[in-house]
Amino acid sequence: MKNLVIVESPTKAKTIKKMLGRNYKVVASVGHVRDLPKSTFGIDIENDFEPKYINIWGKGPLIKDLKKEAKKADAVYLATDPDREGEAISWHLAYILGLDLKDKNRVEFNEITKDTVQAQMKNPRTIDEDLVDAQQARRVLDRIVGYKISPLLWKKVKNGLSAGRVQSVVLKLVCDREKEIEEFEPEESWTIEAELKKSRKKFPSSYQGILKDGKLVKKEFATEEEVQEIFDQVNVKNLSVHDLKESQKSRYSYKPFTTSTLQQEGSRRLNFNTKKTMRVAQSLYEGVDIPGEKMVGLITYMRTDSTRISDQARSAAKDYILKEYGKEYYGGGHKGKKDSRIQDAHECIRPTDVTRTPLKIKDSLTRDQYRLYDLIWRRFVSSQMAQAKFKALTAFFATGDHIFKSTGNQMVFEGFLRVYSYGKNKDELLPKLKKGDQVDVVSMNKEQHFTQPPARYNEASLIKTLEELQIGRPSTYASMVSTLLSRYYAVMDQKRLVPTELGMTVNDLLSQYFPDLVNVDFTAGMERSLDEIAEGKLPWKNLVRSTYDVLKKDLDKAEEEVQKVKIRDEETDVVCDKCGRKMVIKMGRFGRFLACPGFPDCRNAKPLEEKIGLKCPKCGKGDVVVRRSKKGRVFYGCSLYPSCDFVSWYEPTEKKCPKCGDVLTKRETKRGVRLQCNNRECSYMEK
Repeated sequence: MKNLVIVESPTKAKTIKKMLGRNYKVVASVGHVRDLPKSTFGIDIENDFEPKYINIWGKGPLIKDLKKEAKKADAVYLATDPDREGEAISWHLAYILGLDLKDKNRVEFNEITKDTVQAQMKNPRTIDEDLVDAQQARRVLDRIVGYKISPLLWKKVKNGLSAGRVQSVVLKLVCDREKEIEEFEPEESWTIEAELKKSRKKFPSSYQGILKDGKLVKKEFATEEEVQEIFDQVNVKNLSVHDLKESQKSRYSYKPFTTSTLQQEGSRRLNFNTKKTMRVAQSLYEGVDIPGEKMVGLITYMRTDSTRISDQARSAAKDYILKEYGKEYYGGGHKGKKDSRIQDAHECIRPTDVTRTPLKIKDSLTRDQYRLYDLIWRRFVSSQMAQAKFKALTAFFATGDHIFKSTGNQMVFEGFLRVYSYGKNKDELLPKLKKGDQVDVVSMNKEQHFTQPPARYNEASLIKTLEELQIGRPSTYASMVSTLLSRYYAVMDQKRLVPTELGMTVNDLLSQYFPDLVNVDFTAGMERSLDEIAEGKLPWKNLVRSTYDVLKKDLDKAEEEVQKVKIRDEETDVVCDKCGRKMVIKMGRFGRFLACPGFPDCRNAKPLEEKIGLKCPKCGKGDVVVRRSKKGRVFYGCSLYPSCDFVSWYEPTEKKCPKCGDVLTKRETKRGVRLQCNNRECSYMEK
């Protein structure tokens, strides 16, 4: 007879089967097999919040097959994912298959390589019921919030709305940021900027202030009148070097990836949304067919908040760095203080074999797999490398008592940046200078500035904020954003989250009547309590009981006091061609559209076309209009679609690319807006 191994994913089952051999049969549960029912509340509040689990609809044949295989097997091993969710799936499988919870039948694979899989199969453990309780507490709390508050929103605002334990806090963050932007009042300031030249080399410089008693008194300008007074005094043809300061700077390598930092860098560097990052990472973890190695997992488990590296992996990285780059490039990794909030059950996200370089296996990977693996591999290797070292030069220039300053940087030793640089570490050199040297003033200008409002959240900045506030878990961040978009609480505009009127209305209601639900500290405290449950320090029903008591009080008050909220439809200048009324903007399943306010007497509706004042660059006949994808993301297309198929994710301009003739589009970057060719095969870009 064979041993039965149950994992979650069919791909993972296929990979592990090839590593275990003939005496093992490996099958997949395809995720959860039992859960709370969808059609009913599923929690017995009167019986101390006992959950009523049922077999998931559609999983009957699979469960039947699992029972059949379990009966034939000499031993059953539960090898679901190594986290709370995976532990709960194993617990439910044990219940369905009639396994004893005291038996050692739980196996964890932090990485899917032959040595690790075979070693772990020899060391099974019992199911960790504390981890299961933490997952149960989360699931029950989410069900209570969703099933108790959502009906109130249906009744008072609109059908189909939802509230969530973490979702509502995320919505509040997005709405609060929008209010900050709306209430922001820019403050004016002025600076004096100069372009200097020495030995044919031009470099920038900025006015600092006045020298008094040998000390620099910095000067700031609030108005044009203030800056003009100084500008008239310093608008000269040359300056002299007053002082030079040289210093050495070091830059430490980044720590290896956790789930949240991988999602952030995937967004910033690869333009992946969080769902895509996790999907691709899952495929790298579960296994890829490599010639000569067959199926093998390329990275460690991708749901972790730890940056810990095993001694074996650290030693392998050291050997690789010494061999490929030399001893001066080895740094030994971070020695910083460990964050007490981090659960160290897992390692960081790293390659399972550091010698399996991205280029070596490129032909075995899809484009997305290669790009993400390359990012993970570089981050891990660079984390063990030496600091980068720079020489910084600061030059002060004088004309009378007025002082200007220029700075320059030169890389002395690239260190970890040799592996993890991404071309953003260019030297900014000043010419050779010594005290008393004269430098020419090429130009001098007054520049007006205004303080900027805080930026709207994109996926990366929202994840970073949630992690800092200790809200939610990295594995749930992707679903939070997609829920806001699917409920039309927010839309994506230039890759940033913008709350809709519906989202603002729901947030206002929840903030007024459920202050604890949307309170950052309350939600973060709940996450800490879930961690305590996982550590066996807190009974899970204690947390559920105390949270329900708070929620029930708020819910009773809201049921009595909340009035029906009317969502006001935005009126447009488009006249209904059937009845003559001005059409309004409505929200449907696939985004916004124009509808006649005379419904149901007049049922006229048409697509919403928001023109940007530009003719289609492809056909020249239609207008470029703003549209939204089914996921709420803004894109631009021709009003004559489908006869003209022009489309762009970025706002097109009237300018043409001097290289290929395609249209230039606006792209927002950290350094401001730039124009870039819409043709993916063309690299032309200008400020």
